[in-house]
Amino acid sequence: MLTKKLIFMNALKCKMIFNKFHTNQCCMEIQKLTRLRVVDNSEIGKQAMAEGKPPKCIHVYNKTGVGRIGDKVLVAIKGEKKKGILVGLKQNQKPMVPKFDSNNIVLIDDNGTPLGTRIHVPIPTILRTILKEKTHTKGADYTKILGIASRFV
Repeated sequence: MLTKKLIFMNALKCKMIFNKFHTNQCCMEIQKLTRLRVVDNSEIGKQAMAEGKPPKCIHVYNKTGVGRIGDKVLVAIKGEKKKGILVGLKQNQKPMVPKFDSNNIVLIDDNGTPLGTRIHVPIPTILRTILKEKTHTKGADYTKILGIASRFV
């Protein structure tokens, strides 16, 4: 009887110790099924955000599968598949890169041309160097996104 009681008490202590540690990873990253916020004035983006059905990430176009600033993603928006560029993230960033309150995206065509004509939120200045590098390596012209941005942080 005494040994059963001791085993039960040890199990409770172990459970209390393990409850203090987090075993899952941080959820502030762009991965599949992450909700995003469209920040340009494209027609499909405005309609989706007005209806309260924000786009969800289907695929991240990089080796890790975790989205960073400047990465291209595939999103499901209003029953369609569109591509977009991440321009602001909630997750912890490198030094001198601002952290945003929401995960922001700008919708683009297949050749890198933005669907909207204006970006409503400030975008980070580090995006200039990131998009210029990707423009030279990938062939698509992502620098047009910098042209329609009104403010930089």
